[in-house]
Amino acid sequence: MRRQRVVMLAVLLAVPLATGAPAGAMPPQSALIRVLGEELEYSLGELAMPDGTKPYFMAYSITDSETVAIGAELGALTGDQADRNRLLDVDVRVGDYTLDNTHKIRGGYMGFDPSDFMGQRATPISLTGDPVAIKQAVWLATDRAFKSAVKKYQRVQTNLKTMVEEEDKAHDFTREKPHVYGEPEVHLNLDRQAWSERLREVSRLARQHPLVYNSGIRLSAKAENRYFVNSEGSRIQQGNKYLRLAVSASTKAEDGMELSQTFIFNSADEEGLPDEQELAAAFRRVIRMVEALREAPLVEPYTGPAILMNRAAGVFFHEIFGHRIEGHRQKDVEEGQTFTKKVGEPILPEFITVRDDPTLARWGPEDLRGFYRYDDEGVPAQNVTLVEDGVLRTFLLSRSPVQEFAQSNGHGRRSPGNTIVSRMGNTIIESTRTTGFDKLRAMLIEECKKQDKPYGLLFDDITGGFTGTRRAGAQTFKVLPVVVYRVYADGRPDELVRGVDIVGTPLTSFSKIIYTGDDPAVFNGTCGAESGMVPVSAVSPSLLVSEIEVEKRRREQDKPPILPPPIAGGGSQG
Repeated sequence: MRRQRVVMLAVLLAVPLATGAPAGAMPPQSALIRVLGEELEYSLGELAMPDGTKPYFMAYSITDSETVAIGAELGALTGDQADRNRLLDVDVRVGDYTLDNTHKIRGGYMGFDPSDFMGQRATPISLTGDPVAIKQAVWLATDRAFKSAVKKYQRVQTNLKTMVEEEDKAHDFTREKPHVYGEPEVHLNLDRQAWSERLREVSRLARQHPLVYNSGIRLSAKAENRYFVNSEGSRIQQGNKYLRLAVSASTKAEDGMELSQTFIFNSADEEGLPDEQELAAAFRRVIRMVEALREAPLVEPYTGPAILMNRAAGVFFHEIFGHRIEGHRQKDVEEGQTFTKKVGEPILPEFITVRDDPTLARWGPEDLRGFYRYDDEGVPAQNVTLVEDGVLRTFLLSRSPVQEFAQSNGHGRRSPGNTIVSRMGNTIIESTRTTGFDKLRAMLIEECKKQDKPYGLLFDDITGGFTGTRRAGAQTFKVLPVVVYRVYADGRPDELVRGVDIVGTPLTSFSKIIYTGDDPAVFNGTCGAESGMVPVSAVSPSLLVSEIEVEKRRREQDKPPILPPPIAGGGSQG
């Protein structure tokens, strides 16, 4: 049958704006939206297998990314790159909302199903507005995705006949209202020459510190525009900027341990980046901390009271709580399902509430990386209270529903080329039992005396962490602190130490939180999981815990460099 092209603009204007859309929002006028809409309507109407199998749902998403990366070390430029790409994701569902090709296939080695990744990859498309080139790429990607969906659906049906009855009876896909929303495209506006000179000048400061073996400053900027259409009528165009300026330094202790420190400025626009003086001050602080860590004593394995400072506490909650509350893990029998059966039950102290609110663009003066208006399934972002006064209320939900939770709450996310699952956005930890930091530190000392411990630990900075959620492995977490102090019960000055990682299990760790500070602060980062790397934020006050466990960090065995570095004046200067 000859293709019948449909002009989509009239259709777009006929669909009402999404409920709650920002004032002044307009339907998307991008040519990309129109082209995708035409191709989707054609494919949905004509695509079929010889036996009559047709898709019941389709969605197209294009991610247009403009990036700049500039790096400098010791006064020299190490990189200055600009790039742009457009990636297409095609989602095709065969079956119906109750049961379709995305249904989890049970069995196999450790629950791994290779078909989960068949046909799922992002397709590079034309950077120009040439509709023929774009439609050709969409056509090929759609064909591949449809054939893969049909094969997977056949496997799903066979698998259901050979496996025991499923515990979770939830459908495979939620029914959601269509949304139409458009905002102006975003573009980078960086003076690359000026920033290159600025980074070179500030990075030169490390030449005065011969014990800092590696250092650098890196500016990473991205302007990301997303265009989304689906067969239910959603048409969404939205754009965000993500700018990060990182200063870092590293060295090696005499015992071989690699030591590093990084400070990152995050901003949602060019105006929010620091000036040269602020950047230089941060670089000096990082260098001083690395030099101090080099002389700090190693810590032995320890259990006892501790304070996790606000940003560190945000990472702590992200790792031990956030991933376990993602909706898709509650219906996967290979997952540990720590909280699946605990809705309505206390899982945290009664003074703590946890919510995830991607609608927040800022917290005080800081931009939040986890901000978005619509998730990657076209569902409006929502402020979701996950835990209220210690009691679990719900999960982070995409359009893959969980038993008793039939609708998405706007947390379906992915990076291009991955399958959408529920993910965190801006995770906010709030407390009704707060006090100033000086009082919190005094309470730590009292807890040490109560437990007859000579000291407690204060975790000032954490670089990240990871956690296991699968039943086949241990349900544990590891968090990686980089700045840790001993706080002595006898009044001695706090002592910087090194060489420990925080380990534990989530349910036990939550029960140890006894008080919080009144000092919420932001941790901005990038989180990796099944659906790829997505920007996230966590906001938390400092936490006082009655017990935390640390273990020795892996230590490299190579000695420090044999010859002095050139910046020390002891080698060839070239």
